[in-house]
Amino acid sequence: MVASVPLVVDFGRSLREAFFMFWETLWPLVLGFGLSGAVQAFVSREAMQKRLGNHRPAAVVRASAYRMVSSSCSYAATAMSKSLFVKGADFVAANVFMFASTNLVIELGVVLVVLMGWQFAVSEFIGGAIMIALFTVLAGLYLRGRLVVQARERLTGVDGHDHMDRPPENTALQHQPWGRRLRSRGGWADSATYTMADLTMLRKELAIGYMVAGFLATVVPIHFWNAIFLHGHGFWTSVENVIVGPFIAIISFVCSVGNVPLAAALWKGGISFGGVISFIFADLVALPLLLIYRRYYGTRLMLRMLGLFWLVMSVAGLITEGIFRATGLVPTTRPTRS
Repeated sequence: MVASVPLVVDFGRSLREAFFMFWETLWPLVLGFGLSGAVQAFVSREAMQKRLGNHRPAAVVRASAYRMVSSSCSYAATAMSKSLFVKGADFVAANVFMFASTNLVIELGVVLVVLMGWQFAVSEFIGGAIMIALFTVLAGLYLRGRLVVQARERLTGVDGHDHMDRPPENTALQHQPWGRRLRSRGGWADSATYTMADLTMLRKELAIGYMVAGFLATVVPIHFWNAIFLHGHGFWTSVENVIVGPFIAIISFVCSVGNVPLAAALWKGGISFGGVISFIFADLVALPLLLIYRRYYGTRLMLRMLGLFWLVMSVAGLITEGIFRATGLVPTTRPTRS
């Protein structure tokens, strides 16, 4: 009976932590899913194909710039990326938007400055640009073909297996002038329906993500995460750390800005500069998000995305560390252990 008390206390702390994680990310979730619904309701397929219908440099720049009207929350950015893809955006360009929304944002930079220092904020933007460039080149070779076609059919219902409760596409509204579209009550009703359909479809993945993240944050000691990283082997330490960084992101379930406190603790524990950067980049491969990719695009394409995301996150982290070491900007001191 006495032994069960700590378990009850830990469970209660985990629920409390999960709730506060959800509360802190509620507004970006609402913003991101709301924008996703609005894109589906108001933007025509032809307009999306014109702007993001390929992954040439101009389209990649536009996809990256669109982050300014998005949420930095990984869940919401994933939903928005899916909506762009459904509306006719190139699959690579849609994923570039997702990378930019979660890495090239002021909000993340501010949190990094406060918790870790300005060098990490600068490295996030430099490394994020490197990661997007690497991803665009490699994804053009690897994320294409029948799997992408099947994913689009899966989401648009062409294959007859669309189980999402969505209104029919209002093509007449989408070809009207923007002022008239935005004044349309029917358009906003469709937007709300799309938003609720996305949230309903992903409610289990969202609940699992917050619950497990809350549990890990309260029960798993930080030295467990630090023990996974190699220390004291020079260049090979950097290589191993940038590879392991995304793995920690997968099993820790923490995504978006919420992974910065854990990144700060890992840096304090002694992992390499590049390892920290690759871990921060890897908010898009947290396990709940992989489940969402599987739900959206199918298992095979999700596995391809995981492999390519992991590769470009690790390589970008290693390149960023090399740049910062060459310029003498890698911090020489770490926070004192408590």
